[in-house]
Amino acid sequence: MYRFLISRRWLGLLAGAVLAAAVCVALGDWQLHRLSYRHERNHLIRTNLSTAPVPPQGLMRVGQEPAAASEWRRVRVTGHWDTAHQLVVRLRPFEGNVGFYVLTPLVTDSAAAVLVNRGWVPAGAGGTSVPRIPAPPTSDVTVTGRLRSSEDPATGAKPPAPQVTRIDVPGIAKALPYPVYGGFLELTRQTPPGRRSSAAPQPLPPPEPSEGPHLAYAVQWFLFACMALGGYVVLARREAADRRLAGPSAAATPVPAR
Repeated sequence: MYRFLISRRWLGLLAGAVLAAAVCVALGDWQLHRLSYRHERNHLIRTNLSTAPVPPQGLMRVGQEPAAASEWRRVRVTGHWDTAHQLVVRLRPFEGNVGFYVLTPLVTDSAAAVLVNRGWVPAGAGGTSVPRIPAPPTSDVTVTGRLRSSEDPATGAKPPAPQVTRIDVPGIAKALPYPVYGGFLELTRQTPPGRRSSAAPQPLPPPEPSEGPHLAYAVQWFLFACMALGGYVVLARREAADRRLAGPSAAATPVPAR
């Protein structure tokens, strides 16, 4: 009754079903790998945010990116703000709005500087103009921040100064008159805090560990694989049932290759 399965048509259907199932299984496995990466990242974030702050020399090096295992560690550094070389990073979202990150060098007593993301400010008129940003304290301050790695260099057109599109520390450091530590900090605390103002940069919240939709996507792809193979079985059983109803002569008649 199932001799028709060795015909060219049904062998082609089988090959297509197996190929589709294999692709779906591979995509499901890829989603599981992404889920595993999320688990590792979430563990790194929780662990590093819970550690005590350290001086920049403990995790950062001038001209070198910090180790991947050091990301999100808290760093405490003392120095003075260099607002003359302050930059704003454009097109950055915050609580449903788009604005700028305020990136200011903090020059330490060793003459090396740390780039600090002091927070977010809304865009000015037209959504692209830089608003007035209140100046930070001119005296020495002690800053605590989360260590981040540099972003990839920008590839598009260069925006007007003092705007940049990426926190590319090596690229930014070339235009600064002092050595710069690799990586940058996201400000979480400053002592003394300076004047309070509604226009002051709003500190960024800590990252929220999340598994994302990867497990649901993996299950979805595995179900698609089962559907591809199951669909072939259903079609074969239906063909066999039709041949059975047609009588013994139809079932015994060999199916011509197509």
